[in-house]
Amino acid sequence: MEVKQVLHMNGGFGDTSYASNSLLQRKVISMTKPIIEEAITELYISMNAPNNLCMAELGCSSGPNTMVVATEIVKIVRKLCLEIGRQPPEFQIHLNDLTGNDFNSIFRDNLPMFQLELRDEKSRGQFSPCFVSAVPGSFYGRLFAANTVHFIHSSYSLQWISKIPKEVELLNKDNIYMSSASPTQVIDTYYNQFRIDFYTFLRCRSEEIVSGGRMVLTILGRRGHEDACREGCCYIWELLALVLKQMVAEGLIEKEKLRSFNIPNYTPSPREVKEEVEKEGSFGINHLETSEISLVDWSKGFRSADEPDWHNVSRGMRAVSEPLLSEHFGGFVMDQIFEKYSEILRECSNKGPETKFVNVTVSVTRNGK
Repeated sequence: MEVKQVLHMNGGFGDTSYASNSLLQRKVISMTKPIIEEAITELYISMNAPNNLCMAELGCSSGPNTMVVATEIVKIVRKLCLEIGRQPPEFQIHLNDLTGNDFNSIFRDNLPMFQLELRDEKSRGQFSPCFVSAVPGSFYGRLFAANTVHFIHSSYSLQWISKIPKEVELLNKDNIYMSSASPTQVIDTYYNQFRIDFYTFLRCRSEEIVSGGRMVLTILGRRGHEDACREGCCYIWELLALVLKQMVAEGLIEKEKLRSFNIPNYTPSPREVKEEVEKEGSFGINHLETSEISLVDWSKGFRSADEPDWHNVSRGMRAVSEPLLSEHFGGFVMDQIFEKYSEILRECSNKGPETKFVNVTVSVTRNGK
């Protein structure tokens, strides 16, 4: 399975689409807003209020989250320009994801709302011309011309690695991800693939970002290396593995199909992120911090008065993982997989401590050339 060919979120706006099931990701972006605001403010001031500002959203997916950060940046810069008496710059916004992403819905449904807000600015005499483009392709390679991008943002994308190493396929057997039952070599192999990919990502961006340019990256991660199989991300994949094993026992999925399936995902610790940034050497770290969000919050849809609804989590997981699962096991079993998954989430949530997802956010500046 070529990861870059099948890794994308469910498109459209249906019940199992990413657009309809990305509240968790929206909340995480909101949590990092102060870091984004600081980065873009310092960037704009340090560059003496440039007439053109180019930003990129890497792993943009589709749906209401796609233009959130771009909208915030336009607002932040517009406010700065009012304070210093300057005309807002022209904005170039690049939206990047793999080729299977639903770019059509972005330009058909999300972009008009963004443009409407820009027209509201124009009516107040604060118009900022904004040019939006799609850039399909893997961010583990070059995407933009050298020295052309001022600011890059990415959220909940860099935990996806470029491939499943052969050692994982050979050794992980009935597991589909890093788990307590996985051999140590499996976890180490996942980590090594992350190191290769993240270093490559940083090297490519170092060519594209101008001197003094900024990046804010939020990665689904964990607290420390010793927690590799005890964090929220691993937990939800382990529960999915239980579902798949049940379906093997029921004769709905072939055992060999299960044994050859692994999730191309690695959740790094802050230390691991820091080490790769320092090793690559092109960026200086301004902030490196963690935050948490609970599985219960996700299940409630962030309405605190509601009881947990594990169908919310199941639909969210389906929006993220269905293309991978469908390619490997066949689309005809997707409804059964996620019906069982919702039930097992409900059962297991009552048996253990609250599950939390850890977010690692790093803000960096491109060193001078």
